[in-house]
Amino acid sequence: MATSDASGIAEIVGQLLVPLFAASGALVLAGFFFPTLVGEAVTGPAWLTIALVFFSSGLCYIALLPYSEDNTAPAAADVFLRVRRTDVRRAVREFLTQHEPAILAFPVLVFAGFFGLQAAYPTRTTNAVDAAAATVLRGGGPLFLAAVFLSVCYCLFLLVGPWGDIKLGGPETEPSYTYPTYFTLVFTAGIAAGLVFWGPTEALFHYDQPPPYIGAAAGSPDAINGALVYTLFHWGVSAWSAYAVIGVPIAYFAFTRGAPLRVSTVLAPILGVDGLDSVWAKLVDTLAVFATIGGIATSVALVSEQFLAGINYQWDVAAGEVGPVLFVGGLTLIFVVSSATGIHRGIRRIAGLNVVLFGLFALLIVAVGPRSFILQRGTQALGTYVVEFVPLSLHTGGQWVAEWTVWNWSWWFSWAPFAGLFIAALSRGRRVRTVVFTGVVATSAATMVWFLLLGGTSLFIQQTGRADILAAIAQRGGSEAVAGFPLFASLPLGQLLMFLFLALIIVFMATSADTSTLVVSVLATRRGMAPSATHIVFWGVFQGAVAVSVLLLGGAETLQALAVLAGGPFAVISLVAVGGLTVTWYRDEQDHTSLVRRAVRKLPDIQTHHDVDPPEKK
Repeated sequence: MATSDASGIAEIVGQLLVPLFAASGALVLAGFFFPTLVGEAVTGPAWLTIALVFFSSGLCYIALLPYSEDNTAPAAADVFLRVRRTDVRRAVREFLTQHEPAILAFPVLVFAGFFGLQAAYPTRTTNAVDAAAATVLRGGGPLFLAAVFLSVCYCLFLLVGPWGDIKLGGPETEPSYTYPTYFTLVFTAGIAAGLVFWGPTEALFHYDQPPPYIGAAAGSPDAINGALVYTLFHWGVSAWSAYAVIGVPIAYFAFTRGAPLRVSTVLAPILGVDGLDSVWAKLVDTLAVFATIGGIATSVALVSEQFLAGINYQWDVAAGEVGPVLFVGGLTLIFVVSSATGIHRGIRRIAGLNVVLFGLFALLIVAVGPRSFILQRGTQALGTYVVEFVPLSLHTGGQWVAEWTVWNWSWWFSWAPFAGLFIAALSRGRRVRTVVFTGVVATSAATMVWFLLLGGTSLFIQQTGRADILAAIAQRGGSEAVAGFPLFASLPLGQLLMFLFLALIIVFMATSADTSTLVVSVLATRRGMAPSATHIVFWGVFQGAVAVSVLLLGGAETLQALAVLAGGPFAVISLVAVGGLTVTWYRDEQDHTSLVRRAVRKLPDIQTHHDVDPPEKK
């Protein structure tokens, strides 16, 4: 996102963060790796405060570093890739006049009403939302399964079919980002902290309570394979396809047909580009904002529990009621600063750091983990995943499928609006085939490697008795948040792994939350206008406030269920988007050639070359 250079105030703040980062970092590193040096000098909740100061000061400094414009930056006229500055005197007036009234009011009123009911009638509210979510997941199970399976099939067709050759923005348009940057931004925006939250845990749950489809006894070798297969299934190509079938239509109509870069643009084939100011279009954008805030706020609440569990495990610190507020406050500061500085500064840099930490952590697991077990079991699980993919995708029976698979698909669809819109914004100048390959194949590969490494390691540790991770989870009331820490404690370099894991929790969550803040700000701003810093700060703080409310009122699972309900409409919208895009391409994009046809055309040339120049006999 092209932005102006940092203001004088931002530069001064950035310079002040350096000594703060160095001092807090020295204490944190000493506390982790040389605890005897620190002794009792720092005790109790002070560790949480120091850790948050360390991470937030470092990440905010990275975001505030000046950025020099170059010729490869996106055009300043691009609404999505531009964040305007405003002064204090104009901030309130612009905030009120430049927002879409419905998109501003609806999420605020819904979340205010939800937390009011949660505070006044917690049991009734929880039961009502859970009952609604259960009804949707059970009754809408076939819809979610069909939508995800069709999304995978459509993405596969785009990879090999003729329309994959379409260049978004026209033949002469060049990409705004190098491919490594493009992949980094797509991957880190779409996965969030679910990767670190569920990485050491999901396979263990399936091992302890095997899915009915697997038909294995709990704790058996077959249960190990089944656990890894279902983990790959829930986090692999099926999940990422939900983003692509929203992102590709938005990108095509925005960059090729002049439609606005908004989620409602998927309706362009039905409403026309000029009809995207209609009530239906605004309804789609409003639902997108609601689903995004609910999903991000819930994720922030969940990873705060994981981070605080790590602090408690390391230093025996009870966070109390202040701890969650401190954590969410520090995280909110990071993603508000990052989103306000734009894609080219904060978002891109923190995403790059995220991928570096992700790769380093994975390499350490390979170095100290059970490599032969991971390789053997991972290869077997990957083979089973490929062979059983279609039956797994179409398996509709049982409560287990509703509670795990259908729930996962609805959650991914609830994230699809903001992730799809962000992928679209990054994809100008890319071919459709590249967008699908990056957004589905490359991201799925990275995700599945991660789950094979962490899931395989946790299964090995549990099976061999080196640590009883399931017992540790049970001791904390079934909370998945604690799973990683006894796992790392049982491995060599456990302290380093735990430190990097805590860093990954924050950085992964920040890279999704800064993207969601920016996307929500764009959707809530009137068409044709770029969001100001005031808009971005408001929506970032609002997401943080929702997360704090969830933690204080204890409604994380209820809000998550409420956000999942938004996945239903977007599962339907994804089918509409794919249908409309297909009709448009069939009508207007006939001059492209599939990869299969290209390969077939080369076969006679290969045969002719063989006949003319036979190989020498020896």
